[in-house]
Amino acid sequence: MKLRAELHAELARQLHTSRRTRVQLEQFSRLHPTMDIEDSYAIQRAWMDLCRSEGRSMIGHKIGLTSRAMQLASQITEPDFGLLLDDMLIRDGAEIEAARFIVPRFEVEFAFILARPLRGPNVSLFDVLNATDYVTPALELIDARIEQFDRETKAPRKVLDTIADNAANGAIVLGGRPMKVDAVDWRWAGALLYKNGVIEESGLGAAVLNHPGNGVAWLANKLAVHDEGLAAGEIVLGGSFTRPVACAAGDVFHADYGPLGSISVRFV
Repeated sequence: MKLRAELHAELARQLHTSRRTRVQLEQFSRLHPTMDIEDSYAIQRAWMDLCRSEGRSMIGHKIGLTSRAMQLASQITEPDFGLLLDDMLIRDGAEIEAARFIVPRFEVEFAFILARPLRGPNVSLFDVLNATDYVTPALELIDARIEQFDRETKAPRKVLDTIADNAANGAIVLGGRPMKVDAVDWRWAGALLYKNGVIEESGLGAAVLNHPGNGVAWLANKLAVHDEGLAAGEIVLGGSFTRPVACAAGDVFHADYGPLGSISVRFV
């Protein structure tokens, strides 16, 4: 780490304020050019600790930027992860207040619900499948408290900024049909994402590291570096297999997962 712990805490407070006021921040990577990935995760942890000190609880993890589509969309070439908190969970069929977010966008994913803990290193796809209670369709609503493009140079934000920003998580919606891991070929499971009746995106689970469970294995091994793991009962978003689709008040979204059911929400 290159930045002081006091600065980690200050940047975490700025993110906390940005989420509340919906005013974006300048890119941390430009303001603090010596920061590294460990600094970014330290800022994220400080922010999540601040949220939990206010009564929020962790319900799981999210993995981001695991598919080629998402890496191209974000101009970032490596995955990242963040925490899921209880107030991020939105029910299927809900009306979502668009003004709650800054630049909301939807991604299409599968969520793994763990029956047993997973702890790296050396966690494999087979370990993930053995530890999973069930898999269910999910939509992740991503948001950006840090500017996606610098206000002066127009340069895209770096993975350092995305990680600090809790891997851009805003909310999640779970729905469809929960399925046991051996009941579906998750590489070929996929979805059509409709926005106002028009198919905006489609994709298959294989777009996430050749199997969405590989994202969970990557996360378990990544957390081991911090002497952490995944707990039984956690929701783990395996990563998007489509590009993000912008959301605004008045939009109706319907994600059709075929035999796995569907998820629908409306923005107001």
